[in-house]
Amino acid sequence: MFRWGVLSTAKIAREQLLPAIADAENGVVAAIASRDAGKARALADRFGAPHAFGSYEELLASDAIDGVYIPLPTSQHVEWAAKAAEAGKHVLVEKPLALKAEDIAPLIEVRDRKKVLISEAFMVFYHPQWRKVRELVADGAIGRLRHVQGAFSYFNVDPGNMRNQPDLGGGALLDIGVYPTVVTRLVTGQEPQRIQTRIEWDRAFGTDIYSSVKADFGDFELSFYCSTQMALRQSMVFHGEAGFIEVHAPFNAGDYDHHRIELHNQKRNEATVFRFPGTRQYRLEVEAFARAAQGSGEPVFSLENSVLNQKTIDAIFRASEHDGWEKV
Repeated sequence: MFRWGVLSTAKIAREQLLPAIADAENGVVAAIASRDAGKARALADRFGAPHAFGSYEELLASDAIDGVYIPLPTSQHVEWAAKAAEAGKHVLVEKPLALKAEDIAPLIEVRDRKKVLISEAFMVFYHPQWRKVRELVADGAIGRLRHVQGAFSYFNVDPGNMRNQPDLGGGALLDIGVYPTVVTRLVTGQEPQRIQTRIEWDRAFGTDIYSSVKADFGDFELSFYCSTQMALRQSMVFHGEAGFIEVHAPFNAGDYDHHRIELHNQKRNEATVFRFPGTRQYRLEVEAFARAAQGSGEPVFSLENSVLNQKTIDAIFRASEHDGWEKV
């Protein structure tokens, strides 16, 4: 069994990853670390973890841990991922991995030197609905792909929330703008060449709260918007010459909508629905990571992939500073 340690008692750990690890076939929650020892002990007791530490350093020094999950604020991801890898631990770190693509290079170096696995926690990478979309597009089910359209939004104006704190890496693009880009790249296997963008900033928070993005992939375009101050919505549509595929809950299936995709065929004037009941993408993620860390050889979201996705986000920010196109 893969022995997991978790750095912090963050909400996503409490509500998503820790339940997924506890339910996984090949892993156990072995330790929780927090700067508040009482919080660490309480969460450890909740999930049956035998160890609780009052500092992150103590957890990383423990021989009772094989790998760590890091749900710290974005601005601390690279720092603690590097420290965990230096301690010989495998590392699953919450997205976005870094504030800029160039920040990921040191992690690639320590990964290769210490022979550990480091992966950005894009749970969508492991959801079977995205394998199905990729297969449908590759098999020509919608003909030539011409346009991809996406949306991801929620409403959060809590000044104490890290998503509204720029020094912690807050803002819409880093938190949720990474998703339309990553699934488009995953489905098509292609990279954007240039970007156009409009960004709206919250003057009080200092964070980006709305972005409208157009990305030129050469053979097709991606257009999407994301916002931290709009009503809840998620959608992805892959539109081709012969039909289109609509993913109804592309990123948080089960929360925003049911696990389903619809293939619309123009020639036959019909729609085929693919459902994925009971799929738990976070459990699939932690199980796949544990197997890969133990030498299975199966694919996980690689640091090289993280660099490419972050380069797109970096280009979006640059494009917002002027009219016209920005090269990725």
